[in-house]
Amino acid sequence: MLTIFTFFSAFSFLFFGFGCFFLSQMKKEFVRYGLTKFRKVVGVLQLVGGLGLLLGYFYSPTVQAAAALSLSILMVLGFGVRLKIRDGIFQSAPSLLYALLNGYIFYQLIVTI
Repeated sequence: MLTIFTFFSAFSFLFFGFGCFFLSQMKKEFVRYGLTKFRKVVGVLQLVGGLGLLLGYFYSPTVQAAAALSLSILMVLGFGVRLKIRDGIFQSAPSLLYALLNGYIFYQLIVTI
């Protein structure tokens, strides 16, 4: 199950990371969040996190764990932003679910390292 979760999260963050640079809808969302100046930084963090999950899976559980922890923190912050701008539960839930998913990946890796 850990493998499935890792690949699901990695490809999701690679997609969203690229989306921060190329999708007009993502650009509009960052305006709505009031975080326009952080869009590219968040995109890079998502790309690095997604790559870290993949490379870590194949080469280093420590790198994989660090990527999972970092993405979990990023998504907790994203969830906080959603709450701050008063998004509903359905709009806020994905960030919380990704935070929990990556927290689970991190936890599973730490107990086995």
